[in-house]
Amino acid sequence: MKVILLAAALAACAAAPPEPASAPGPALDEGGCNAEAAGVLVGRAATEALGAEALRLSGAARLRWIRPGDAVTMDYSTDRLNVHVDARGRVERLACG
Repeated sequence: MKVILLAAALAACAAAPPEPASAPGPALDEGGCNAEAAGVLVGRAATEALGAEALRLSGAARLRWIRPGDAVTMDYSTDRLNVHVDARGRVERLACG
């Protein structure tokens, strides 16, 4: 009986298998948004066509334009791409949320 208990105790102490390595590259947000993939759009004019391309590249389901002075809610949405536009109407940066 002592042998069985000792074996069970030792088995519980065995090292867990290593976690599989994640694939290199930009991480996707929980909802599938990848702002880095749409980074090629920075500096371009903010247009409806650019918005469609940003959605396609990022994999986001929704888009939010943020211009200087806009009031922006602080809610975080995993399926939304935020496109920050400068005063000249050019894409300044992109971020998921």
